[in-house]
Amino acid sequence: MSEKKTNSNRRDFLTGRVLKQAAERAGDHLADYLNEVTEDFEAPTGGSTIRLSTRAMATEFAVVMNPGPSSQVMHASDALNLLHELEQLMTVYRTDSEMSRVNAEAAAAPAGMDSRLFEILDQSRQICLDTAEGFDPSSGPLIALWRECRQQGRIPSQQEIDDRLKHTGIDQFQFDNSAQTIQFRSPENELNLGGIGKGYALDVAGQFLTEQELESWLFYGGFSSILARGTHNQLPGWPIGIKNPLFTNQRLGTVLLQNTSMSTSGSSVQHFRHAGKRYGHILDPRTGWPVSELLSVTVIAPNAALADALSTAFYVIGIEKALEYCDNHSEVGTILIPPPSQGRKLSPVIRGIPNEFLFLDRDQLLSQ
Repeated sequence: MSEKKTNSNRRDFLTGRVLKQAAERAGDHLADYLNEVTEDFEAPTGGSTIRLSTRAMATEFAVVMNPGPSSQVMHASDALNLLHELEQLMTVYRTDSEMSRVNAEAAAAPAGMDSRLFEILDQSRQICLDTAEGFDPSSGPLIALWRECRQQGRIPSQQEIDDRLKHTGIDQFQFDNSAQTIQFRSPENELNLGGIGKGYALDVAGQFLTEQELESWLFYGGFSSILARGTHNQLPGWPIGIKNPLFTNQRLGTVLLQNTSMSTSGSSVQHFRHAGKRYGHILDPRTGWPVSELLSVTVIAPNAALADALSTAFYVIGIEKALEYCDNHSEVGTILIPPPSQGRKLSPVIRGIPNEFLFLDRDQLLSQ
């Protein structure tokens, strides 16, 4: 967002124009998160809101708030502006970003960096270890390989994958927490925050809103990462729609988010076909090949970065290990949806989400 456009938007905010326009359309335009639920089952619904958005990290980010004083709109605008700064910090798709500089320099000597970048890289490292490498920030070379092959209309050979696997694995990166530096084993190593960066950006921007004493809001990035605080429409949280991964135009249910975060991973939207076979976009960093055991994974966690990373990790490691993780981390809940064993009805595997916060359409579920 340019400085000129930002200043113009702020003048609109101050005159109340954007506030009025947003309020007029809020009831009908709440992304995929506060839609009206179907009449087939009872679930909490969203009410009037104010919504502001920006585009960053190749997706839409938005803040949704209850109607209130105009000052909250200015604070939301400032929080959205923070996202562009964080994108410049974390992206690998700009040669002048902080992450690109670290990737270019860290093989020659320990590379220092912005403390926020080290924080999220170190959190990524720990999640990688905790999930048996189901989530791995070092899988950049594999991601690049599959992206190149997709553009060429082919899949990579096993030899190409094996060559990239030689340069992945978190053990190839030396973290120095006291100096906040990282050193790579090889110039072929690369760190990539694609599976956690949006969540971290939500956490940082959300913390800013909290510091401005905004108590109730919903912050989301794309169609997968959500951070919620406070209450909405006389509910003990924010009602978030869950799509049916087989029929994405259908609502499978609604979950109430109460001072927590949610992320969903799946391959129903991002995938490609080659020689009659379907390949999802989520790779198993341990093998280098796409995974397809589950249709979708939804994770609820205390912060958005953790929810983001775990939704990818659970998709990779599968139901048994995902449930084991939840059993050992009581603050994390999940909805795991495998392909149906028969027909079109689903059998979600749910762990760690209280019944009073989850409302599913029983007509879409296989009777137990």
